Amino acid sequence: MVIHPYRIPAFRAYLLSRLLGTIALAAQAIVIGWQVYGLARETMDIREAAFLLGMIGAAQFVPLFVLTPVVGLVADTLDRRWIVRVTTALLMLVAATLGALTWAGMLGLPALFGAAVFVGVARAFSGPAYSALAPNLVPRESLPTAIAISSIAWQVGSIAGPSFGGLLYAIHPDVAYATIVGLLSLALGAMLFIGPVPQPPAETDRHPLVRILDGFAYVRHNRLVLATITLDLFAVLLAGATALLPIYARDILHVGASGLGLLAAGMGIGAAATAVWFSVRPMTENVGVKMLASVVIFGLAILTFGVSTSFVLSLAALIVAGSADMVSVYVRSSLIQLHTPDHMRGRVSAVSQLTISASNELGEAESGLLASLLGPVGAVVFGGVGAIAITLLWARLFPELRLAKTFDPPEVIPEPQHGAATP
Repeated sequence: MVIHPYRIPAFRAYLLSRLLGTIALAAQAIVIGWQVYGLARETMDIREAAFLLGMIGAAQFVPLFVLTPVVGLVADTLDRRWIVRVTTALLMLVAATLGALTWAGMLGLPALFGAAVFVGVARAFSGPAYSALAPNLVPRESLPTAIAISSIAWQVGSIAGPSFGGLLYAIHPDVAYATIVGLLSLALGAMLFIGPVPQPPAETDRHPLVRILDGFAYVRHNRLVLATITLDLFAVLLAGATALLPIYARDILHVGASGLGLLAAGMGIGAAATAVWFSVRPMTENVGVKMLASVVIFGLAILTFGVSTSFVLSLAALIVAGSADMVSVYVRSSLIQLHTPDHMRGRVSAVSQLTISASNELGEAESGLLASLLGPVGAVVFGGVGAIAITLLWARLFPELRLAKTFDPPEVIPEPQHGAATP
């Protein structure tokens, strides 16, 4: 009989930790963005402030990009529980410091950018460890359900978190930061509840650099994994509009901080509703085509948001975008984890995280740069059209994705070609 992951205490603790930690980080991101934009607008026009807002994303992406080759190997070598515990403690310290500076009226742009760098470092290590830990907590037959639930928790947290942060900040900045610290504390406590887990066998006979390159080689040779990772990379890189929400809330829709929270809640509502649907009716067929269709819908929704001057229409467009993004993430995460052997999951997860961060944080920098050149509306419209075009191109370049019927991996999973990865 297949054991449902919810019946396993360690998995419940893991799920709670990941959900709370993701909500806290996503909430903090929207708070930092609002504070950066507010400080910038004191001395800059909209386009200059938009560019600076985008640079916050770059500040998080650079350390993650630099550390990616190392963090995957770390997740496949060290105790994944302790990696998450240490990085969560670091994130608590960063949030507490920003909260104290905000309370004392001493917060400035250098502190916000410094915090973004530390968040990028912590996320670089915690992301692969979190992703690779879930399959260690459940029996093999329960793994597909566990991966789906874990992916849903991450996506709901990352999309619902900004709405939570915006609403808390509208109440008071101190309330927002105090809540973020509290959520991270609970996430750390849940992770401490998890006992010892199986570790992948140590590959002591192979050079660490070769093992690092194995993760990239595996992704390159598994075309289905490559297709899902790169589609998300380019689509969200182009069409990510969340970085510009403070601009829309303040200067286009004129709804202030409370309206910012509601706009960010739109994607959370869409993602949560779709996640609940998948928990009752899991996707089982035509998964590749459904992922492609969801990215097209995501692009159309972002395009609608970009041209809208109605708060109601903008909110509705973001709800649709969140729902479509949830479908894409559900399919992508399940395919990647189920098509990757356990001893490679940390390194493949690191590559996946790099592309996710590139699409999110680097996408924020791209949005800020385009907004400084084309204006915020032009930047969002360009991104929506670009996401649709990329999806149509990927459907042609990667027929493996279009033809993927189920999440089941092939009987023989392609391994990286070690001979081609020697230093």
